[in-house]
Amino acid sequence: MESNPTTFEENLLKDLYTYLKIEGETDDIMPDAPDIEEKWVSVANAYLPDGVREFQDYPLTSLGWVMYVGMAVAQKWDNDWENFSVLEDPYAVLRDVRGYDEMDEYIAQEVLGLDPKRQDELAKLVGNCATRTYNYLMRHGIEPGTAQAVQAYISCLHQLYLMGACVQLHRMGYHMTKMS
Repeated sequence: MESNPTTFEENLLKDLYTYLKIEGETDDIMPDAPDIEEKWVSVANAYLPDGVREFQDYPLTSLGWVMYVGMAVAQKWDNDWENFSVLEDPYAVLRDVRGYDEMDEYIAQEVLGLDPKRQDELAKLVGNCATRTYNYLMRHGIEPGTAQAVQAYISCLHQLYLMGACVQLHRMGYHMTKMS
């Protein structure tokens, strides 16, 4: 791992954001969305037990599903923040409708309202981001089960959550431009 966890996470952010810009899923400037960022702590605390449990057998699912959660939080920020923002466990609300295994489909279909073609496109994008993140994590040769491994995993989840929110904000028409 880089000399510190902050560098690890910053480098992952750069990699994912660059990929998403190339794919046309983001603007040149990353959105500043403090409301969505503030939900990260409650999402992370609730997601971690599910994510860790799934990671060994389904690492891409474990990583990718949190990107869907970021997208759902961004969607709710746009259209139902008054109700959604007061939830103590927004992740559980999203997960419990159909369960962890079908959370991606629930979010894509019901929260984001995507047609089947757009659902497939989103699944591919999320899968690519999860794969990039997993490869990034594995290249660092972090010993499993260590405090360093847990911190690296949380950093990966955090960036995927933010990238999910970023993509959804862009898709909803929130475009970031430099102020002159």
